[in-house]
Amino acid sequence: MLGRRNKDSEGSPDDEDAGNAVPTDSAGQRVTTAPKGKPTPKRSEASRRRGPVAPAPMTSAEARRRRKETAGPKLSREEKKAERSERKAEMSQRREKMMAGDAAYLLPRDQGPVRRYVRDVVDSRRNLLGLFMPSALGLIFVMLAVPSVAVQRLLSPAMLVLVLIMVIDGFILGRKANRLVDEKFPDNTESGWKLGFYAASRASQLRRMRAPRPQVERGAGVA
Repeated sequence: MLGRRNKDSEGSPDDEDAGNAVPTDSAGQRVTTAPKGKPTPKRSEASRRRGPVAPAPMTSAEARRRRKETAGPKLSREEKKAERSERKAEMSQRREKMMAGDAAYLLPRDQGPVRRYVRDVVDSRRNLLGLFMPSALGLIFVMLAVPSVAVQRLLSPAMLVLVLIMVIDGFILGRKANRLVDEKFPDNTESGWKLGFYAASRASQLRRMRAPRPQVERGAGVA
């Protein structure tokens, strides 16, 4: 009896296959069951929601063609020319406003009343630093144009003296700019090193090449 009961309780293989069988539709495709509490979606709805997936491009030409197709309608030559002209006019307008000192178009390094005051201090005086670039270029040109050892021996110390003079002038200008900023803006928290370097770097440029454009004349008083 024990053996018979065990044999009866084990069940047949057909019953196990029926319990583990995966439900399929009439086409033989597997049917997934929706989460609990939601209706099972139809096959057409599931396929439409997922959408067809395009295969990856196999060549660079196919990738370029696909980019062109997804980029939208192609512009004509006249439309491209008009778009470039509009972009160029916009950039020119932004640059002109930046050169004029408009706060909305200034670079981050030039923004703020303290930086504007430092620019006015630099632009109101004559700086030796402004002569550094043309003087250095002149000395280099002479060294290359005159292949004489004696001349080069004289020009090398002259270049070092020029650099030393520029460093001294930049140091004096930086200290003056910091002193005037402390008097006008007692609550300023910007470091003196940054303001001094900003003043020296602006003074080292030729006046006509400075950006933003100088707003004061040479010799004018800066309040």
